[in-house]
Amino acid sequence: MIYIFTGDDVKNKLISYEKFMKSVQSGVETFFVGKNDFNPVQIESFYSGSGLFFNKCIVVFSNIFENESMRDFILEKLEFMEKSNNIFVFLEGNLNKFITDAFKKARVKLNIFELSKEENEKFNNFLLANAFGQKDKLNLWIYFRQAMNRGVEMEALVGVLFWKAKNMILTKNFSKFSEKELKDFTSKLSYLLPEARKNDIDAEAVFEQFLLEAF
Repeated sequence: MIYIFTGDDVKNKLISYEKFMKSVQSGVETFFVGKNDFNPVQIESFYSGSGLFFNKCIVVFSNIFENESMRDFILEKLEFMEKSNNIFVFLEGNLNKFITDAFKKARVKLNIFELSKEENEKFNNFLLANAFGQKDKLNLWIYFRQAMNRGVEMEALVGVLFWKAKNMILTKNFSKFSEKELKDFTSKLSYLLPEARKNDIDAEAVFEQFLLEAF
């Protein structure tokens, strides 16, 4: 069975995804697959039968369709996944018609969450900065995903987060973070993207992980 949660309305998509996971996850082994740990051999083992230590599992894929080779591999395997006893879940941003049609053909449970035209206007980068300033991890991640889904340059997000942390230091706003924490944050943020690209690592995945572990 295959389920997909897609679209640029990250908040409602996440709520629906979490509600679904709570309904099926009890007592079932769960595996998470992102762009940096995508292993075709492992994925084939998921749909080909049960594992050594479990009879049934849930495999959650996160934003892998941004990678062309991963996308093509999954689309070729949809028929096998659909027939498997295991559950495959895809948590994605906006998908084009070619991909959604392929999923529909495979009888996927397709859940699409789209922002209205008014909501989909130019993204306000300061939403991300304010979420950081409030130490609000959930909204920090939600706004990051919204920004990515709307094509915002990561350098722009780095810039606004760097500004926010520096401003908190200058104004001695240490209600949520200590001065050292803010300085460490700006230091790591300054070389985050260049270092990822230098080492040929997915910069978006590195940035996302950094934000999730920032506090």
